[in-house]
Formats: sequence, structure tokens, C-alpha cells
Amino acid sequence: MAKVAPIGRRKADHIKINLEQDVHSGLTSGLERYHFVHEALPELDLEAVDTTLNLFGKKLNAPILISSMTGGTEEAKSINRRLAEAAQTVGVAMGVGSQRAALENPDLAETFSIARKVAPDILLFSNLGAVQLNYGYTIDQCRRAVDMLQADALILHLNPLQEAVQVGGDTNFAGLAKKIERVCNKIEVPVIVKEVGWGISERTAKLLAECGVSAIDVAGAGGTSWSQVEMHRAPDEFTRQLAATFVGWGIPTAESILNIKNALPEMTIFASGGIKDGLDIAKCLALGATLGGMAGQFLKAAALSSEKAVELMQLTKRQIQVTMFGSGVDNLDFLGNDQLAEI
Repeated sequence: MAKVAPIGRRKADHIKINLEQDVHSGLTSGLERYHFVHEALPELDLEAVDTTLNLFGKKLNAPILISSMTGGTEEAKSINRRLAEAAQTVGVAMGVGSQRAALENPDLAETFSIARKVAPDILLFSNLGAVQLNYGYTIDQCRRAVDMLQADALILHLNPLQEAVQVGGDTNFAGLAKKIERVCNKIEVPVIVKEVGWGISERTAKLLAECGVSAIDVAGAGGTSWSQVEMHRAPDEFTRQLAATFVGWGIPTAESILNIKNALPEMTIFASGGIKDGLDIAKCLALGATLGGMAGQFLKAAALSSEKAVELMQLTKRQIQVTMFGSGVDNLDFLGNDQLAEI
């Protein structure tokens, strides 16, 4: 069997592949099936349309999440610094990539903690793979991840398919719910559980609610497919073909939001997966989400400069604001299903 690459090498591969290769899912997000009902007489002043919200004790200027991406390499440190600088400027939320590398090699901690250093006021999420709770991680590692960032919440990500199609993946997901529940009960910050690009079913959402999670990020199909990423870094033809098989796997983002909203009307939902712009984020909010996350677009902007990332975030915020204006809605609380029509 091919040798498993070190974590740092995998992180560098992930950045390079996402920037240079087509790693899109074979599915769409499902958001294209919806459009807003246009109001030609909105009876609103555009500049008074309010995109602010409060979440986990922090005020956001827009319901935008820089979805968890990276950390663990020098290039990742630069990207996280630029993303965080932009988030601080615009007033949006941010997650970092899995901090496992830094927990196992403290020299890498600054590639993650740089985010808080340059963005003292943002809503910031730490991140660990939930499956690591089956490979020796405990509440101690979860707390260390949170403390590393002075994070406002902890993301535990679920990526069973990604682990299954890579050499040496961590594939023991048995009994994981009880361990997630233990973390929820013991840690001092809210726990968010997210997929990484294949969505959350109604069954999984109910199980996570029983665990006590504070929010669920659907991370549905329609955007980056991590099976495609793993296909590009496969060390042999067997692994490449295995990963390629699942290009069309997953639950589309729109469907996943509705799954959770129907099963758990009070659950806080984050939407990500194939979201292209502020209009898509607004659709997700109308379907029931609280935040909309994007990753690839922000990664490409931050790879250039903090200024490019700021420009994209400001554009995304304005897109949300104009969508609300054109739909006759002046506050995020009133953005809902009644503004949407299904094609």
C-alpha cells in the first residue's frame, strides 16, 4: 500500500489542488431551482436595508461565513492572515481548517492563531475532525483547539467519504455520536457540526440534535468535492478510480437545508456547498439558514491579497442587501420562504 503523506504535505496539496484543478461536484447545489419574487415597489430605502445579526455573542455586519479551509503550512498562514484581516474589516465570521496538524506539532499553531491576532473582534471558529475522537482525541484536544484561536465556537467536521477514498484514511466512525455528545456537554463554547461537501440528512440532523450541538453546517453537494480533491492527489490508479467514482455523491445544499429545517425547526443552520455569491446566500437564508459560507472564492481572492478578499466580501454583502431590497425585505428576520418561488 502506498505510504500515507504527512499532514503538512496533505494541507499543501489541498491548497494547490483547489487553486489549480477542477474539483467541483457532479451535482448542483439545488439553489438554481429557486428565485426571489421581484417587488417593483419595495417601499424601502436600499441604504436602510439591515444585513446585521447577532450570533454566539458577536455582532456580524452580514450573514457571511468564510468557510473552514486551511492551516498547517506557511502558505496557509498567509492565507489565514489575509482572510482574517478581511473578515475584521468587513465584519463577517470565519472558520479555520482542521487544527490537528497544530495539535500534533505546536510549531504550526501560529498558522491558525494568526487569525485571532489580526482579527480580535470577529466571530471565529476552531475546527477538528470529529472522527479523531475515535483515534485518541478527547475534550482536552478540543479545548486546546479552541484556546489556540480564542475561538467563539468549535466546529467538529464530518468527512466519512473523504476518509474512505484516501490511502490511510481514518474510517472508524462507529460510536462517534456519543463522543460528540460528551464534547457538547463538557466544552465551554458552542459546538457546530459540519459536513465537508456531501450534506446532512434528516436522520443525521436528528442524531446531532440529540448530541446537543448548537448549530449544523450542511456543507451540501454542489461545490468542492473532496473525493475529487483526493482523486488528484491519489498515489496510485486504484485509489484514483475509487475517488473518481463519487463525483456525483451527496445531498445538494438546498435539499439539506430543508431536511434540517423540517426535522428541527429551531436548529441554527449554516449553509455552504456550491454557494456562488450573495444572491445564493440570500436564497439559503430564505430556506432557513442563519449564515451562508463560501470557501473557494475567498481562497482565490486571499491568495492574491487581503484587499482582494475585502472587495469580494463587500461585494457579497452588497449582493445580499440588494436581493433583500428587490424582495421588499428590510431585515434578515423577515427573509423567508414567502419571498421564494420554486422553478
